[in-house]
Amino acid sequence: MKITGYRYETYMMKLDRPIADCNLPEGVELLPGSILYIETDENVTGLSLGFGGSGIESLFPLIEGEDPREVTRLWMKIVDHIHKGGNEGAANYTLAAIDIALWDLKAKIAGQPLWRLLGAAHGRVKAYASGLDYCLSDEDLFAFYRRMADVGVDAGKLKVGLDLKADMRRIGIMQEALSTASNNPLLTIDANEYWSPKQAVRYVRQMEEKFDLAWVEEPARRWDYQGLRLVSQQVSAAVATGENVNSVADFYALIANQAVDVLNVAAGHSGVTGCRQVANLAQAYALPVSMMNCQANFMAHVAAALPNHIGMEVVDPGREQCLKFDNHIEDGYIVLGNEPGFGITVDEPALAALQANPPKGRGTFPLSRRDGAGRYIVPLRPGEVPWSHDSD
Repeated sequence: MKITGYRYETYMMKLDRPIADCNLPEGVELLPGSILYIETDENVTGLSLGFGGSGIESLFPLIEGEDPREVTRLWMKIVDHIHKGGNEGAANYTLAAIDIALWDLKAKIAGQPLWRLLGAAHGRVKAYASGLDYCLSDEDLFAFYRRMADVGVDAGKLKVGLDLKADMRRIGIMQEALSTASNNPLLTIDANEYWSPKQAVRYVRQMEEKFDLAWVEEPARRWDYQGLRLVSQQVSAAVATGENVNSVADFYALIANQAVDVLNVAAGHSGVTGCRQVANLAQAYALPVSMMNCQANFMAHVAAALPNHIGMEVVDPGREQCLKFDNHIEDGYIVLGNEPGFGITVDEPALAALQANPPKGRGTFPLSRRDGAGRYIVPLRPGEVPWSHDSD
């Protein structure tokens, strides 16, 4: 079997609800999507989802004519090729897109779901709810977490950072909404690198006077191992980080300096191959990992095979408008099916319709960093989010 070609499609989608964090509180309604298809001479096609792959034309010659089952070798071949620039930026996203599609191909060739090919005992992954919810009203916030609780999800992550009093109130709303799934739901928060380390310590300590927080995510800059270690040492919650770094190399300093307690792993860590490297490194230090959210929860296949995985982020904002997928949430778990590969197929007419008639709405993805980040808090302006008028 040989790799013979590729197809790369892009589109824009309007979400069922806006998503936001403290860097862009008003949020976005539009997100870009992409699909990379890698084709073979035996009419088996692998696909990957995301917003990477725009540089595929420059990297595809490295894999053309190769056996798609040799995924790890091909991953290393690309990594060696981009050596000078490293696993960074657009090159890393393209590497990830190719690697993901090749793993989909490998599992389809084997006639197995990817979770089974990777050695998972069960096609089930613990889920936690994450609304990306800074822009949601209190009522919509409650509705999202209660909807997740209704399918057994008993853990949640709230976006915080600009208004301590409001953050405290909204943690309580999340806790109440999840209480139908558990008498003691697991609570986490995410500041998206807005705080300085000292700000993070001050804010989290006050939150912990009322709430038992399991972890605080990105309380300081992703690479600031000294600042993250300071936070970890001075609050009870674990420090989680890593979502926005690129590869296993970026985790060395964080782990060696005891700056991270939970590693956030993702498809963006140079694909399935790179993500597994990060998780294996964490396992060597007895550190847990948590898989970040993605369209159709496709990385749950990888999470299911990680021995140190503790929970996968589920956002569910309506990103599957041209996708059909073989998984669902039940009893608090992402339950994976038995379709080969990632179990994802593309509704080609729906994709064509999105491309022909791009939706309109508010969209400035990726989310930029808010003024004052790491130095001082820039308070919410009146009306910036639905709940800002009553946060005093």
